[in-house]
Amino acid sequence: MNQDDKIYVAGHNGMVGSAILRKLKAEGFHNLELKSSQELDLRDQNAVRDFFDDVRPDYVFLAAAKVGGILANDTHRAEFLYDNLSIQNNVIHSSYLSKVKKLLFLGSSCIYPKECPQPMKEDYLLTGKLEPTNEPYAIAKIAGIKMCDSYRDQYGCNFISVMPSNLYGPNDNYDLKSSHVLPALIRKFHESKSAGQNKVTVWGSGNPLREFLHVDDLATACMFLMKNYNERNFINVGSGEEISIRDLANLIADIVGHQATIEFDSTKPDGTLRKIMSNERINALGWEAKISLREGIEIAYKEYLDHHNQEIVP
Repeated sequence: MNQDDKIYVAGHNGMVGSAILRKLKAEGFHNLELKSSQELDLRDQNAVRDFFDDVRPDYVFLAAAKVGGILANDTHRAEFLYDNLSIQNNVIHSSYLSKVKKLLFLGSSCIYPKECPQPMKEDYLLTGKLEPTNEPYAIAKIAGIKMCDSYRDQYGCNFISVMPSNLYGPNDNYDLKSSHVLPALIRKFHESKSAGQNKVTVWGSGNPLREFLHVDDLATACMFLMKNYNERNFINVGSGEEISIRDLANLIADIVGHQATIEFDSTKPDGTLRKIMSNERINALGWEAKISLREGIEIAYKEYLDHHNQEIVP
């Protein structure tokens, strides 16, 4: 990419898109095309086609998606499937028709089978059944990968796919009805502390292991891959470290400064018991994560206090 190239970041107001946008601006890219979901509904095929016809971007970062945690995924199954398929289909196909030089599609580690060997290598895709609670979302993301591969195979499009591990950071979602585990725990511990309570309830047994990647590390990886990776097969991006939900809760309690009693509600689902990515391929290319989990959560908690915190009256 050259700094004068026209770059479209789909989903620039979301956590991932905004991190990519910050990285682009920091590196001097200025010819940026940005549309909010109110300005451009990416589920609308005609509207997306008209946008691409008018703008003709050189490069596309496809970070727009309907996302959420276990509760949101399991409750809004049809929306997670329809919305994500529509967004992907419209942006990828319009990129082909508009002769976009390169597109980067962002997926999720939930594409891997529930009982996947660990660490999860790219070759393990479609080797087993998916985790039921987020199956519709996972199917949509798998379709996005295959769409990029198919457009490369049939039309010669330089469309690549990137699968990050669990993300967190600035512009995260802290709504307890739809958030992922890490931001949900930040909010729960902060609100418990603010309300003078001495107990925090955490979904599940606390035993599942998760890998977390700060979104600014992902943005750095996306820029690296956009410049250096032009292969058919999708590529994992993760931190290479994992932590149990129990230890994560204790770490967040320490960072928030609230040593409450932690109760694990085993009537709630755990999800997949272990999910760590194999980062061999991207590490071999010369990229690795830089932000430690403690440092990243400290950054995220400060951003939560600055921008998301609602005053709690005990």
